[in-house]
Amino acid sequence: MNVTAPDLKAFLLATPFFGGLSDGSLDLLMSMLVERRFEAGSIVVAEGEAGRSMFIVKSGRLAVSKRTNSGSVIPISVLQPRDFFGEMTLIEMQNRSATVVAEAPTVLYELTAKNLYACYKADIHAYVIVLQNINRELSRRLRRADDRFAGRAADNDN
Repeated sequence: MNVTAPDLKAFLLATPFFGGLSDGSLDLLMSMLVERRFEAGSIVVAEGEAGRSMFIVKSGRLAVSKRTNSGSVIPISVLQPRDFFGEMTLIEMQNRSATVVAEAPTVLYELTAKNLYACYKADIHAYVIVLQNINRELSRRLRRADDRFAGRAADNDN
């Protein structure tokens, strides 16, 4: 189902992924989004599978986890409305790095690598802004991970 909701533009502008885009650029990207719905308990993406799209959370709650070498599952984070995930596969073209499961009924907007490339061809300025927004979010996540590692190291020193 293609996305056409009248309040979608306001929602997207409030997400870190779409910040700074002009109306025309936002309209172009909106036309590329596909709405996906998941029931509670559904696996949205699985660690290790091929991934060629990313998702913006419209509603619901999702759990992100990774499996250790011994097979246990480690919770990584929780995603809620306005968060996005899956962007790493668009940048590095690698398999999914984690599993994401819907904890509640969830609505996502999907943007494929193919559509992001079409954005690049149609509106290079919008493409650059989107990549900058992705890089900002990845930097924020890395800083949070650094803080968690430092906190654990400090706990171990005590």
